[in-house]
Amino acid sequence: MSPRHQRNVSRRRLLTSLAGAAVAVPAAALIAPHALATIGSGDEGTKASAGGALPLTVVNDSGAFADSSVYLYIVGNQDGRQVRLTPEGTLAPISLSDNGADGYTDYAIALSGSGETSLTLPYMSGRIYVALGDKLKFKAVADGNGDAALQYPAGWVTSDPNYDVLHDCAEFTYNAAGMFCNTTMVDMFSVPLSIGLTGAENRTTGTLRAQGRDQVFAALREIPEFAPLVVDDLRVIAPGHGLDAGIFATDYFDPYIDEVWSTYTGRDLTVTTNAGTFTGRVRGDRFAFDGPASVSFARPTTRDVLFCDGNLAAPNDGTTGPVAAVLGAGFNRSTLISDTAQPTTDPAAFYRASPITNHYSAAVHAATRDGKAYGFAFDDVADFASYIQDTAPTGARLTLTPF
Repeated sequence: MSPRHQRNVSRRRLLTSLAGAAVAVPAAALIAPHALATIGSGDEGTKASAGGALPLTVVNDSGAFADSSVYLYIVGNQDGRQVRLTPEGTLAPISLSDNGADGYTDYAIALSGSGETSLTLPYMSGRIYVALGDKLKFKAVADGNGDAALQYPAGWVTSDPNYDVLHDCAEFTYNAAGMFCNTTMVDMFSVPLSIGLTGAENRTTGTLRAQGRDQVFAALREIPEFAPLVVDDLRVIAPGHGLDAGIFATDYFDPYIDEVWSTYTGRDLTVTTNAGTFTGRVRGDRFAFDGPASVSFARPTTRDVLFCDGNLAAPNDGTTGPVAAVLGAGFNRSTLISDTAQPTTDPAAFYRASPITNHYSAAVHAATRDGKAYGFAFDDVADFASYIQDTAPTGARLTLTPF
């Protein structure tokens, strides 16, 4: 199987579309009906049929919250419409009439009360949210087309009604091609979660080391630029959202960006993708690459680096997109200057070559048992994202792991 950065980049398009929606709607994240329908839609391996409904087991091993204090939400899209899973295991369309007297829906699914909670996933794409101690406030609204849509929680926005609720989520797409899922820290890190699949293989990802959550919070509190991202004991906000909120420096990566531009004015950088090897130098104010195609990038901003967007956006074109992904990973991991052949694949070199690096991503990777996490949108470059897939799944498992 080829590395994911050398395949379809639709996974990253999903992540950046979610982040962008949250920014555009400060009170909450409004997800367009198509935004969650792209995981696994590209060349993700053998196209075996997943075959029908998928058993989902939810386990509360948090050790900090009783089952009665854990609320589960499964929301997303099916066939272009926004839907949610009911406690009975059926899909229901989002409706404006779902809003109660308080103005919010109540889509919570209670855990079984003892042992494991068994549910069934139909074909859909979406998120599995968990809220601890209190319910989440999802609001049904009319989108630009007049269709019912959801405002999703945005834990990085102080005015969001869910800001004070301890919550987190995993993402998935389940369709005829299989099950494709991940634990994501692209927006924030809060609740320790692992996700597993049985089927052609048995795989699990996202599991934290013992005291891993505490270690993330403690590590970032020690770095002055990142300390404001730690919100009490609730969560750590990803630095891109921190930048938009005014609590992270808009020029943080600028010295490293300048150093990359200066370095590659006089030497070549090679980037290897499935399309072939690209060779680039900075010419004028653009990083221009020759190879299977000619692609070039304007100088990115700190925000572009953190969101892997803007001048580092990755179109799904097979050439510019993969090169952008590798550059974005190199900036966040600070490997672009230390290694002139990208992508760097040795994790021992990540986040170390410069004090200017994505310490948030470094901390969440250090906290996981397998070293994998989705600390930024291009974290799948060289296969370091907490992402798993199975083209013939027989079951999925979401576990709230110990705090």
